[in-house]
Amino acid sequence: MDNLQLWQRYQDWLYYHPNLELYLDVSRIPFDEAFLKGLEAKFERAFQDMAALERGAIANPDEQRMVGHYWLRAPELAPNQELRDEITEPIAQIKEFVKKIHSGAIKPPNRSKFTHILCVGIGGSALGPQFVGSALSPDFPALEIAFIDNTDPKGIDRTLAHLPLATTLVIVTSKSGGTPEARNGMLEVRNAYEKQDLDFPQHAVAVTMPGSQLDKHAQDWLTRFPMQDWVGGRTSELSAVGLLPAALQGIDIDEMLAGAKEMDIATRVHNLKKNLSVPTGSSLVS
Repeated sequence: MDNLQLWQRYQDWLYYHPNLELYLDVSRIPFDEAFLKGLEAKFERAFQDMAALERGAIANPDEQRMVGHYWLRAPELAPNQELRDEITEPIAQIKEFVKKIHSGAIKPPNRSKFTHILCVGIGGSALGPQFVGSALSPDFPALEIAFIDNTDPKGIDRTLAHLPLATTLVIVTSKSGGTPEARNGMLEVRNAYEKQDLDFPQHAVAVTMPGSQLDKHAQDWLTRFPMQDWVGGRTSELSAVGLLPAALQGIDIDEMLAGAKEMDIATRVHNLKKNLSVPTGSSLVS
């Protein structure tokens, strides 16, 4: 292509979303209108399947479970009020808890405030909070954050050695409440607190499903936040799994949720050329 043709292709294929303030230039990727045309039937089936999921269809037949992480950023789409309450009530609880942590109304024994967060979890219980912390945390966060996301003894010791445990708030996250790696990490952390004569329950909160082993174990901790059974670990960032550590760092979780909702809308457009996911995905497979 000459420069004029390249300029025309740039104009034809530039994606812009004003609400997201997002530009995406895929003009140098070698696909054309015919390529998109060939995807229409597949995308139509995908749109139908997505709509069914968002209406509450059973997507996990073995466990008879819905898959509703989409509702976390748009509770009004959940199929009933009970599910909507499962989303909005924990968010309100998180905001109230974080407000008390930041103000010092909830504080560690013999200290004025918590200064650090230690997240203990594995897989989706850690990856989302790690990503958001790296991408969105302010330069001077309200609380510094660290993670124990595997069972490497040396790694755990190294992480703990760099934390002021007396003013560190521990978040233990496990959906099932019985994940061995998260449990082992929690036991190692608890042991470190006890070695310093610190009261671990007064430094700890849990994120787990109600009634789980962790939920029962954590009854004397500072508090517990529920995780919904219809949210998978790797899509749990906008549940308490991710919102709690984000809010503690000083990240605006309302803006996070609003941005995710806007992104969902951008990927539900049936005009493939105007659907953000289409040029993004097509550029990877063409």
